Amino acid sequence: MAVKNGASVARFLGKNRFYYRVFALAWPIVLQNFIASFLNIIDTVMVGKLGETEIAAVGLANQYFFFFHMFLIGLCAGCSVFIAQFWGTKDTRNIRRIVGIGLGSVVLVAFFFMGLGYLFPEQIIALFNNETSVILLGAKYLRIVLAGYLFTAVTFLYSFALRSIGNTFQPMLISAAALLINAFFNYVFIFGKLGAPAMGVEGAALATVIARVIETVFLVGSIYRQRGVLAASRRELFDVNLNYIKKAYRTIFPVLLNDLCWGLAAMVYTAVYGRMGSQVVAAIQIVNSVSNLFMVVIYGISNAAAVMVGNCIGAGKVQQGKVYARKFTRLSVAIGFLLGCLLAFASPYMLRFFNVSAQALHYARIILYVVSAIFFIRVLDIILITGILRGGGDARYALLTEGFTMWFIGVPLTIGGAFLLKLPAYIVYALAIVEEIVKCALGLRRLRSGRWIKKVTGNITG
Repeated sequence: MAVKNGASVARFLGKNRFYYRVFALAWPIVLQNFIASFLNIIDTVMVGKLGETEIAAVGLANQYFFFFHMFLIGLCAGCSVFIAQFWGTKDTRNIRRIVGIGLGSVVLVAFFFMGLGYLFPEQIIALFNNETSVILLGAKYLRIVLAGYLFTAVTFLYSFALRSIGNTFQPMLISAAALLINAFFNYVFIFGKLGAPAMGVEGAALATVIARVIETVFLVGSIYRQRGVLAASRRELFDVNLNYIKKAYRTIFPVLLNDLCWGLAAMVYTAVYGRMGSQVVAAIQIVNSVSNLFMVVIYGISNAAAVMVGNCIGAGKVQQGKVYARKFTRLSVAIGFLLGCLLAFASPYMLRFFNVSAQALHYARIILYVVSAIFFIRVLDIILITGILRGGGDARYALLTEGFTMWFIGVPLTIGGAFLLKLPAYIVYALAIVEEIVKCALGLRRLRSGRWIKKVTGNITG
């Protein structure tokens, strides 16, 4: 019966080119993100064995990485808009130019964040929490994990570039191996196994650095061994002038600013929760770990949407791009509803693995039910903003939509609920979700208008 069902799925995918391409592009990213989210839960459980203070310290230290991560995603996603559209016409020369611009950008950003983190580690953690023990532990973790930032930047750039040309398997395989290495060394260095000293949160940081170095070496090495479209020489990478860079950044900058606005708002949310106490911080950390496990499918589909829509627009197949956009919208609603139901069902069982106080678990349980209820809206937002609109070249509208909804709706409601009304953590979290509902309405309106279709490659080469 299993063989028969598998054959039926294969026949369906073979007959329907749209779903076949979505599946081919999405499944490696889904698997990669699933492994990452699952191992993140394991990491959280491992650190949680040390206590609530440790889990809060690592969670807050990683908020600095999260902001760095937003810079990387913004820069790499901005470059990917060009790469996907250039790939529609197989323009290798300009793909390599964009990779060069992206590589220089992410390296500069990495050095900036590393320098700032080494100079002011305690002050950075204190932005999110005022408990001395959490600040000291978080600073220790941050000082070590900063060494991996440069390698993370290079890996991000090449992973995004590979996905934009339809190669999602290669970065998935290497990233999955690195994540397994990270989990192994977490076990060794956190608890002092196999003759290593028990380093606690500092061991978790060291394990992360080792995994990042290995991941970068293998990913870049595999690209140049295969001598594919991304295996550019130094001359090809930097065969650009100032005018070319300016034209590229007209599209890259709105995407970067979009992700920074989102990242800054998310950091404000974290700072609000941090001021509400370590129990709330631990609850939010658990919620993010569990809910992200159910988001992995969506990140894969979002990438498929950006690549497929971008390829169509770049090749001049505008009508096909519109058809793909409508199909991705319907697909995201259906999958979002299904995953929301699964999250609600699985949450009570998954929370049993976390060694935190009863109050933290109570908060986490209620918040997870809130997330489940609006999961399909969250999914649709991601597909619309990071998939369809960006793939279509409409980075500016995506920026305006997310900037407005987060900073003029989500952030004020969260701050007001926490500090003015003194509401419980789960109600404060629910207030932040209002911005996602408004964002969804604005995104659907833009999609129906058809004004999201913009061929950005014509501007840069013309």
